[in-house]
Amino acid sequence: MSDTAVARVRRALASLDAGERPEAWIAVRSERELLAEAEAIDTRTAAGERLPLAGRVFAVKDNIDVAGLATTAGCPSYAYHPATTAPAVTRLENAGGVLLGKTNLDQFATGLVGTRSPYGAVRAVHDPERVSGGSSSGSAVAVALGIVDFALGTDTAGSGRIPAAFQGIVGLKPTIGLVPTEGVVPAARSFDCVTVFAAGLRDAETVAALMAGGGPGVATTRDWPSDAPLAASPAPRVAVPREGGPIESLLSPSWRAAFAGAARRLRAAGAVLVPVDIGPFLRAAELLYGGGFAAERFAAVGEFIAAQAGAGAGADADADADADADADGIDPNVRAIIQDAGRIPAHRYASDLGRLAELRQRALELLADCEALLLPTAPCHPSLAEVAADPIGVNSRLGTFTNFVNLLDLSAVAVPAGEADGGPFGVTVIARAFADRVAADVAALLAPEPERDPAEHGETGWGPPGLPLAVFGAHLSGQPLNPQLTALGARLLRPVRTAPHYRMVALPGSPPRPGLLRLPDGRAGRAFAGELWALPPAALGRFLAALPEPMTLGRVRLDDGTSATGFLCEHHAALNAPDISEHQDWRIYLHRLHTTGTRPNERHPS
Repeated sequence: MSDTAVARVRRALASLDAGERPEAWIAVRSERELLAEAEAIDTRTAAGERLPLAGRVFAVKDNIDVAGLATTAGCPSYAYHPATTAPAVTRLENAGGVLLGKTNLDQFATGLVGTRSPYGAVRAVHDPERVSGGSSSGSAVAVALGIVDFALGTDTAGSGRIPAAFQGIVGLKPTIGLVPTEGVVPAARSFDCVTVFAAGLRDAETVAALMAGGGPGVATTRDWPSDAPLAASPAPRVAVPREGGPIESLLSPSWRAAFAGAARRLRAAGAVLVPVDIGPFLRAAELLYGGGFAAERFAAVGEFIAAQAGAGAGADADADADADADADGIDPNVRAIIQDAGRIPAHRYASDLGRLAELRQRALELLADCEALLLPTAPCHPSLAEVAADPIGVNSRLGTFTNFVNLLDLSAVAVPAGEADGGPFGVTVIARAFADRVAADVAALLAPEPERDPAEHGETGWGPPGLPLAVFGAHLSGQPLNPQLTALGARLLRPVRTAPHYRMVALPGSPPRPGLLRLPDGRAGRAFAGELWALPPAALGRFLAALPEPMTLGRVRLDDGTSATGFLCEHHAALNAPDISEHQDWRIYLHRLHTTGTRPNERHPS
């Protein structure tokens, strides 16, 4: 049983009072305000209202707007007071989540280290001498410490994945545009995402599902396409870096061993590993901040930084402005990066768009027969001292396996995968745009969680909408035509049973298959076991077009009073077919047929 909202808020406040990693926070709401909101939520749930996030508290990165709290983006002199809350946050509050406060970040979300903030460098949970990772540093640490149940970050180059790996938690990065970015201070607007940190994958999925989608005042979202897959296949083909490739020189022996162990576990869980050349992905990664796309950094906050430096337009900013870092609160590394971005000519941006298109085509060709790509989330976990000695170089190296994901319009889930060099080691499962459900399914093979009641835990399905299809024969799990469903990205929902108004016959042909027929109203029949699947809408149309006679699709009544589209049989085909209704389950009939060698208890029409 989960906490009441009031009890959970009190527990979070007690954790804050303990004072561990105080640098993770920029602002915390007042106890009075938090408890009043929590009491209101408990009143609503006591009255029977279903709130998926009731009893949970969360935090948001302080580049995301929350009415009543300043948005600083990690820079006090930039702070403003938004009139409205970001839609992504509002949806979580409407679902019963209580927002505890706002978390620290690499200033203007410019960094992967978690140290570029006047509010303090955020340290890793397991080792205070190591960086937390950034830029969503505080959000990841707040989750890892258990202060909050989940937290929001943003991700342009890996900021929702690197901190997750360094804290040993989950970081879910949706396809660009699935979650609205209104109310988010941009880092590189074309490539920004709102992301989720959570201790487990299911919680991260629930939060992402609640945030996703368009609505009033939302213009930044993309809709799920009608052919978006609802599941990974039972034995997903997963690309991994080929031996002897660049990954050999990018990882320490300990990290190579940890990654090899994760790949072995994925194979043992049923995946088929496919070695590929990851060179095109790595070359695309270099374009994000090593080319024209860095100009988006200047477009986001360059004029503000230029004004702080007294240079007006910014592209001609004073090169000595770093000396004023303490006075205006702008991190010198951040200032240098954004000022340099303001000097990038437009033709460089246009040229890199063409280069990126070429690399995207090559990268997707490498994944043509694979559902996902498995990579280490980061190449190393640096210490605070290492970052201080080489702040630009270390930060750049951390983006080796993350920078390309949004550039190539991919989805990703970062999950813990053991330990290396005395700390957490993480991997990321990367999939195509809108194959977010596939990435999550493959990630779940590496980070399995105990079964639990979705209704009790307020879980909401993450992924595209699907159309239900009830199957009762050769398309059941383990049966010969089931791959037709899984190849289309279908997802098994649950076992079902028809209402007792049907009969079943064994149809001729190969593979063996039954015909389900509904009896006329008023006639008693049998109830038959089956499965309810969900199909992408476009897939259901293709499925129907390829359906052979005498099979049809129609409404099937289920024993719980609902109905679903399902496989039925034309009545003329049953005229001379043996009746096998007494078995009430196609699989039971087949089992008896195979064990006895004869057709059991068939009743032929007279």
